[in-house]
Amino acid sequence: MKKKYWIAFSSIEQIDSKFIIKLYNHYQDIEKAFNADLSDLKNIEGLSVKKSENFLRLRDKVDIDRTFTEVETRGINFLTVADDNYPEMLKNISDPPAVLYYKGKLFECNLEKTLAIVGSRNASQNARDGLRKIVAGLQNTDICIVSGLAAGIDTVAHTSAIENNLKTIGVIASGFDYIYPSSNKTLYQNIESGYGAVVTEYYPTFEPVKFRFPARNRIVSGLSFGTLVAEASSKSGALITANLTLEQGRELMCIPGLISNPNTQGIYKLLKNGATIVTESADILNALNWEVKETGVSDQLTLPMLTPDEEKIFKSLEIEEKGVDELLLETKLKFDDLLMNLTTMELKGIIIQCGGDRYKKV
Repeated sequence: MKKKYWIAFSSIEQIDSKFIIKLYNHYQDIEKAFNADLSDLKNIEGLSVKKSENFLRLRDKVDIDRTFTEVETRGINFLTVADDNYPEMLKNISDPPAVLYYKGKLFECNLEKTLAIVGSRNASQNARDGLRKIVAGLQNTDICIVSGLAAGIDTVAHTSAIENNLKTIGVIASGFDYIYPSSNKTLYQNIESGYGAVVTEYYPTFEPVKFRFPARNRIVSGLSFGTLVAEASSKSGALITANLTLEQGRELMCIPGLISNPNTQGIYKLLKNGATIVTESADILNALNWEVKETGVSDQLTLPMLTPDEEKIFKSLEIEEKGVDELLLETKLKFDDLLMNLTTMELKGIIIQCGGDRYKKV
């Protein structure tokens, strides 16, 4: 079986996809490529002799059948760049993964309507809330959200997708033996168990070392028709994905944020350079020229009956979150009455407490 040679190649940490694909394209046979000798490799244009020698030295230590079995016994599926069902958008980038490992239901995701969402790991509450609102506007459609399963904006993107009945693909920067960050273990499991797929180019035992995170960003953008940046500082990793999006000829979009927030410096730089501004889900559909099926499900919040005092509080929170002192001043309610109404409105699911004595609309 030829496919085990793709896995054998992939199990060698010191070589990359470019090297593997160059050999495959030369031989048009992955088994012959794996078993090539130095004299053959020296004749391949653009192939480093040093890399070739390193590959041959490492290749001789690979147990081809064992590496394949280790993937199978872990319940990991995989595609190779030579497969007909390899994602077309990803195949078209300059450096596609030679092997794409995955868990979950990759082909239940609509790979013709994929949207990447990236941003800061230390995202502000404003950015998180704004992203949730925008993803909620896409609920019950056939759009698939792609992100990197990191903390911050990535986590919000995946969880919001699941909450709004959207499929989601998480691209990780390690093999499947590792979950990073560990706090996302449940999210990994939820995605794998039916909400989409987790994918990686790395053999199961490869660790999530630093250089692999920017490398995986090309897969996040490469799988997607467009990338939405939710928050990014001037030196953010999200800007790497933004630049890759442009290099790959895909649509770049940004959610604006507070200009006083350092994490929006990268956002406004991208907007000034021509990125599409997104303040609602319709902006994404327009930018990508997508039509989605009407589901008949409204994304508007149906409010329960409000008392006059609750209406005062709700109106006061219309624009932004506020503290108890501000609410007392604006609503003119007595302290005890205000607290009682805040508690009742929380139980009704209209407002939530968001730190200390501050409240905001759901």
